[in-house]
Amino acid sequence: MAISSKTTWDLAPAPESSDHVDIKKTYGLFINGKFVPSVSGKTFTSINPANEQALSSVAEAGSEDVDKAVKAARNAYNKHWRKMPAAERAKYIFRIARVIQERAREFAVIESMDGGKPIRESRDVDVPLAANHFFYYAGWADKLSYAFPNRNPSPLGVAGQIIPWNFPLLMAAWKIAPALATGNTVVLKPAETTPLTALKLAEVIQEAGLPEGVVNIITGAGATGAALVNHPDINKIAFTGSTDVGKLIQRAVSGSDKKITLELGGKAANIIFEDAAIDQAVEGIINGIYFNQGHVCCAGSRLFVQESVYDEVLEKVKYRIESLIVGDPLDKNTDIGAINSKEQLQRVKHYLELGTKEGALLHQSSCKLPKKGYWCKPSLFENVSPSHAIAREEIFGPVLAVQTFRTVQEVITKANNTPYGLSAGVWTDKGAKIFNLSSRMRAGVVWANTFNQFDPVSPFGGYKESGYGREGGLHGLSSYLNLK
Repeated sequence: MAISSKTTWDLAPAPESSDHVDIKKTYGLFINGKFVPSVSGKTFTSINPANEQALSSVAEAGSEDVDKAVKAARNAYNKHWRKMPAAERAKYIFRIARVIQERAREFAVIESMDGGKPIRESRDVDVPLAANHFFYYAGWADKLSYAFPNRNPSPLGVAGQIIPWNFPLLMAAWKIAPALATGNTVVLKPAETTPLTALKLAEVIQEAGLPEGVVNIITGAGATGAALVNHPDINKIAFTGSTDVGKLIQRAVSGSDKKITLELGGKAANIIFEDAAIDQAVEGIINGIYFNQGHVCCAGSRLFVQESVYDEVLEKVKYRIESLIVGDPLDKNTDIGAINSKEQLQRVKHYLELGTKEGALLHQSSCKLPKKGYWCKPSLFENVSPSHAIAREEIFGPVLAVQTFRTVQEVITKANNTPYGLSAGVWTDKGAKIFNLSSRMRAGVVWANTFNQFDPVSPFGGYKESGYGREGGLHGLSSYLNLK
């Protein structure tokens, strides 16, 4: 029986107020515990992608600023941080977590304004998880000898960390918390399109009383990141971002003593078997690709459906797409917010045109998009073949490529037919099938009957062109330690 075309209610607006949010007109670089202007005086503007309005003017760090930040981190490392009792370091990390919790509402609103994601996601996912990472690693700070018995763990020194624009606060927590817990100091560079929650985190660090220079936050674009990667006094580089940039970083540090971890792109397979709980699986499909507008490295952007249930699954997915509310990120009803930037929107549009040109059948929501800002309708492609660009290349937008399969071996072959290896999802009521697929798919994380579930205890990372190294759990500690 066909599903009713009536898919949504008329919901009254439920906007989250931004009156309590303090976004300064200008932000300097956070170096040695203070906000300072860049040496050049150059700035760039952070834009709200939902309405294209300027939020703040932010200092752009050059090589001299990077050098100042690294020297401040080195001085803090040598003078007190590495010598401080681990239990004392833990108190600072715990305090950061508590202040994030206390200011959670402010962080959630700024994250949505600066990045375009719905307030429900920043409020219920990004901010709580960020605080949890600090809580988790605060607990490990004085237990490293138990985490790595007979290994004599010691810190590396100064960590240079570069984070992306899709989860600005959460990625900062992923990077900073384990570095501090293991006794390292930090120079962090957030993405140029979403610097504000990292700078707000600098205020938290001040409030928590962290010693000057232990965490330094410098803002800028690619040139700033390159100066950080190439600085001779950096001991560790941690990068999350595109595969292309990751390859450049890998080449830049080759031959040096710098330790490196890379968490790069993905093209995850989300696999639906005929014995799955279909309605539950459909919700997993929606969450897997349309969460955060598809701006997720582990997004389930390749959907594989067993032929016998293909029509049912596709009909229900289309029904759910039609029910998704696209609009103001600060409205609590919103499911799909704004695309992060004009450049990213152009990239998504390019792949929508390319997929159609290659012969795939495009289906989009019939929703009306706001006139101002950067928006894309939730989209899916049918009749996709493995050779299509939309099935091979990371789009990083709300675009789903649907394929079919008949047998377990066929879907394993198709799922592994990608240069990426970050994540995957399996939907079935057979435990043996789950273990079979999860052991044979070349993906760092395999979710079973769920998708996009994260916890500080669980390591995350990929294979092949999705990078190497792990963040989260004990694995996240080891990448910031010398283990003899």
